[in-house]
Amino acid sequence: MVSLKNLISICIVLCGMSIPALAQSDKWKTYEVKGDTLYNHEDFKGAIKWYNKAIEGSKLKDKAAYRTIYKRAVCYYSIGEFANALKDVDAFIPKYPDVHQAKLLKAFIYRELGDDENQMVFLKEAMEGQPPSPDLLKWRGLLYLQSDDYQSAKKDLLFARVLGDDPEIETYLGLSYYNLQQKDSSFFSFDKAIELDATYMPAYLYAGSVSIDDGNFSRGLQYAELALRVDPKNKDAMFYKGIALVELQRVDEGCSCLNRAFYAGVDDAADYLKEYCFQVED
Repeated sequence: MVSLKNLISICIVLCGMSIPALAQSDKWKTYEVKGDTLYNHEDFKGAIKWYNKAIEGSKLKDKAAYRTIYKRAVCYYSIGEFANALKDVDAFIPKYPDVHQAKLLKAFIYRELGDDENQMVFLKEAMEGQPPSPDLLKWRGLLYLQSDDYQSAKKDLLFARVLGDDPEIETYLGLSYYNLQQKDSSFFSFDKAIELDATYMPAYLYAGSVSIDDGNFSRGLQYAELALRVDPKNKDAMFYKGIALVELQRVDEGCSCLNRAFYAGVDDAADYLKEYCFQVED
């Protein structure tokens, strides 16, 4: 299964190659070819220089020159110049409104810019009229989850599960179920995520966190201890273990865990340490 992170790389390659090349008769097109060579070797800064020459040489009189603008957008995205990438893809889309990859690239750009609203808008547009993709459904499901639209998140994630299950889908689904008060289904999904990949840490951590939030400290302790078997130095798992232990009246053990979590960088452990471990006299 392709992760969302890997999907970015694959999409960028496909996006850049998606528009058929034309006969390279004009000089600006020879510049484009030189840019393409560097692009294919992932020398994005070098490619941008040649794409600039191609765009300047074409004076954008030929519609095909806009594909060069698009490939430059991909290059800008790849080197983290998101404002420039957005400007280029905005110039491209009106000329090629049916190229759904351009809308997907725009969603990726807004993702990097932390703009969830526009990210969702262009992700939805990119998905319209396209075969369903478990990765894109998972991405949209996560956006719904982050915006507290748990029912929509559940719908997308269940569809993604049918197309191709993975630990991320099950973990996000578990959180959706939990927030819909469907707790048995929630822990079924968390456990399924662990079954699919016993090393997938978020499943343990979210399961432990929601168990503690629900007041089931024994179950929270179980998930925290399982997480620490996978990664004995995981500070969040140590934190959840500490909370569970002090709530179960195993204060000395819990304080030890909380102290380790605090010095590992979990600032929230300080409040628990003050309440349970350091008795301060007024």
